[in-house]
Amino acid sequence: MEHIKRILQDKIEKRLVPGKAVLIYGARRVGKTVLLKEIVKKTDGKTIILNGEDIDVHNMLQNRSVSNFRQLFSGIDLLAIDEAQNIPQIGQVIKLIVDEIDGIKVIATGSSSFDLLNKIGEPLVGRASQFVLSPFSIKEIAQQQNGIEIKQNLASRLIYGSYPEVVGMTRNDMKEEYLREIVNAYLLKDILAIDGLRNSAKMNRLLQLIAYQVGDEVKYDELGKQLGMHRDTVEKYLDLLSKVFVIYRIGAFSRNMRKEVSKAGKWYFYDNGIRNAVMGNFKDVNNRQDMGELWENFFITEKMKNNQNQLLHQQLHFWRTYDQQEIDLIVESSDAINAYEMKWGKKNPNVPGGFAKAYPNANFNVVNPENYFTLL
Repeated sequence: MEHIKRILQDKIEKRLVPGKAVLIYGARRVGKTVLLKEIVKKTDGKTIILNGEDIDVHNMLQNRSVSNFRQLFSGIDLLAIDEAQNIPQIGQVIKLIVDEIDGIKVIATGSSSFDLLNKIGEPLVGRASQFVLSPFSIKEIAQQQNGIEIKQNLASRLIYGSYPEVVGMTRNDMKEEYLREIVNAYLLKDILAIDGLRNSAKMNRLLQLIAYQVGDEVKYDELGKQLGMHRDTVEKYLDLLSKVFVIYRIGAFSRNMRKEVSKAGKWYFYDNGIRNAVMGNFKDVNNRQDMGELWENFFITEKMKNNQNQLLHQQLHFWRTYDQQEIDLIVESSDAINAYEMKWGKKNPNVPGGFAKAYPNANFNVVNPENYFTLL
């Protein structure tokens, strides 16, 4: 497969300036290392890449002194650190380097935001730009595929998702094996490494329950009963799963109408292939009972990726009233409200009356496989 340039690359390169750091977060295997190497390759001057999983790198950085870092990195134009969350006190390390070494630019990647933020965030307040890298967006894949190919491959995106290696595979059995490996070997590695979180079986079961509830409002008490957990533990686990970029939450949209639901939340997967691997269901689109859920997860996640890739800072919500009027997705920006109702089939519902009355200036779109690309 030819190289697919990440949309974030140009934006990251513009933020690479002396005296500042750039942090790239994202799940394992989404292409952070490849992106890092592409940026290093394009950088003029002297560069160095360190692997945070290398014990020699740990030993090199163990002496956190200005004199040590000047000896190591003086004359370096770009220092790149992959898997930075594995390096002890990495935040302090990067802070000292950007503060004390003239002319150096620093870029670091990490597979888990809670780990990196705990170790990096506080020391680098005001000194770092942060980006989130997701699996390929459909707009990135479109660099290599024309409109007809994008349409032909939509079913594969819905079932197998958009992890870079999956997109490059031609055999479905290889895609399934790869996705199962990610779920079993990588997905929960960051979370289960934390002290006190040893119950991988319950974490996996929680993920399965969320997979079956995509598009539905999640009630933590009900999940707790099914898992034999307190609701606070359920919330804690879901928060951690979001911080390692497995799932994400969107809340309810409300401008304080009495009839609007305001406190509920829905959870979606960053990648359809991971959802299907968690469920153990790779049936094709013609043999599934959950196409509505797959389509909703796909489109909302593409909107979320576009938000991250274009640095748009839009807010994603759903909308529902207590009398069961609802809309799948509300995208709120500073100057517009756009509403989207996802339909895998040919239904073309009208905008709910309560929404049209409350938000007469909002745009309403029905999203189907024929028009979704133009609505992203």
